[in-house]
Amino acid sequence: MTAVLVIFGTRPECIKLAPVIEELKRNEVDYKVCVTAQHREMLDPFIEFFDIRVDYDLNIIKPNQDLYHVTTETLTKLRDILRKEQPKLVIVQGDTTTAFASALASFYEKIPIAHVEAGLRTHQKYSPFPEEINRKYIDHISDFLFAPTQHSKENLLNEGITNEKIYVTGNTVVDALHMILNSDKFKNTTVPFKPSDGKRLILVTAHRRENFGKGIENICHALKKVAETYEDIEIVYPVHLNPNVQEPVKRILGEVERIHLIEPVGYLELLKLMQISDFILTDSGGIQEEAPTFKKPVLVLREFTERPEGIEIGIAKLVGTDINKILSEVGKIIKDGQMSNAIKTAKNPYGDGNAAKRIVNVIKNFVNN
Repeated sequence: MTAVLVIFGTRPECIKLAPVIEELKRNEVDYKVCVTAQHREMLDPFIEFFDIRVDYDLNIIKPNQDLYHVTTETLTKLRDILRKEQPKLVIVQGDTTTAFASALASFYEKIPIAHVEAGLRTHQKYSPFPEEINRKYIDHISDFLFAPTQHSKENLLNEGITNEKIYVTGNTVVDALHMILNSDKFKNTTVPFKPSDGKRLILVTAHRRENFGKGIENICHALKKVAETYEDIEIVYPVHLNPNVQEPVKRILGEVERIHLIEPVGYLELLKLMQISDFILTDSGGIQEEAPTFKKPVLVLREFTERPEGIEIGIAKLVGTDINKILSEVGKIIKDGQMSNAIKTAKNPYGDGNAAKRIVNVIKNFVNN
């Protein structure tokens, strides 16, 4: 009988659970790790990077997999593992379909569930899809809800989840970044692009499903205007391989001076780009959490965000995909530096690097009693 079973299947889950696994190990808590491999190529390097021992690998990935495949394969393959191991607690992270299906399987086996990064909400059913509903369902069947911020806790309380189940811990991504930035591998990673002397750099990432079509086209037209308006600016955009991103980005931005479209980069390379950029335009949730560690302002290319804490303290701003709004807010950062100044003194709203310690203290008390 295993005390704790940690389950994940994607790169972001691995990164955010690595500090928790490290703390379980340090505290000599009996644990095993199961990966679904919802992602494979992006996941494996980080299992190796964090030196995580994998006890079970479901290897569910297949070409062009859909949500039905990920959900049913995870549910079916976890059944036998949960019955064999009979863990006292299952840990899942975030809002992936792996996390949802793993929590559901644990619920079916009446095994208590700990949800790392609980309580994030946009309150929009399909934005992001399927993550908003995944995380809501996970929270309502979990027994330990590790909310990264007070705002996340308030979301949970407003949905009727009892205070006794909720722990505000900070986000483990801050812990993970400290681990990564101090590693020799990161220090030896080459930055994939450097701006010309005297040029300021804007990093762009945009590939969310809800922005496909008109949204991504608007973002591209806005970036083109930015490049044409500000001669001291260079833009680097690692372009996602999805054809819904590749086609409009290359069509609209392929020949624009000082916009550099590069191949998708690994996570360490992306962190290097964040480190050398002046500010960031993104529709990524993770980058909103990571940017404060690098003291970089963020313009969020979405209509809603489940991470409002950065916006509330003035280090991030929602701009959606409106061309004029993007252009206006980019101009404000370039001309008056208001957000840049705010972030220099702002306390990181997503944590202090000790989230995993707080989480494992709670888990240790539970499994030892």
